Amino acid sequence: MRKPTRSLRGAVLGLVATATATATAAVVAMAATGPAQAQAHGQETQARATAQAVPRSTPGHLVPRELPPHPSSDWYASDVTQGLPETAPFCVEKTLPSAGATHRTFWTEYDTGATQIVVRTGTVAAARQLAAAAEQKIRNCAADWQRTYPQGTASWRDYGALAVEDGAHVYGVHTSYPDSEPGIHLFGVGRDGRTVTIVTWGQMGDYDQAPLADFQRTITTAVVKLYHP
Repeated sequence: MRKPTRSLRGAVLGLVATATATATAAVVAMAATGPAQAQAHGQETQARATAQAVPRSTPGHLVPRELPPHPSSDWYASDVTQGLPETAPFCVEKTLPSAGATHRTFWTEYDTGATQIVVRTGTVAAARQLAAAAEQKIRNCAADWQRTYPQGTASWRDYGALAVEDGAHVYGVHTSYPDSEPGIHLFGVGRDGRTVTIVTWGQMGDYDQAPLADFQRTITTAVVKLYHP
């Protein structure tokens, strides 16, 4: 839970509503123009898509079926996109570089969401340093959150390392604020060579509602998919 008064479900629904409104407006605008304007609009849209296209050498990303199953909803996913998400995932804000990064966001019909960020660094040493910095930020996250919201409570758990490629580690962070739903978050940080991935999962709830075993499989899959010959 990034802010004690805002749920993940609200954020997701807001993003979906905004995207739908934007798409509808674009269709109406094109219908109101002549053929020349429509063609120009199409060329501009194609150019924008090409500029944001992800190179074929980009490491593999998770797909919805590889996320922890939700009991009441399918998972949905954005395209793999260059750079960092517009809104950084909870706990790892201002930690990852935009250069060399790609990301994909995931959501359900309820209050559960997830994000995967992949960063291709220049050297193995740089990747080790980045993974270590991300893990340190996650370990400090509960204390940092509680300093920001002193009326709330926060805690974290170290769920240990996973033996996959050059290693991965899983953590949990729980936040609670008076008159607001508690939030539970899982984090996986993994590395293969000079590539690092961070997978975050979150929803309203407590530790006993976190799908730990499924999330451990998810982060294992995420690290395996980083390899590109």
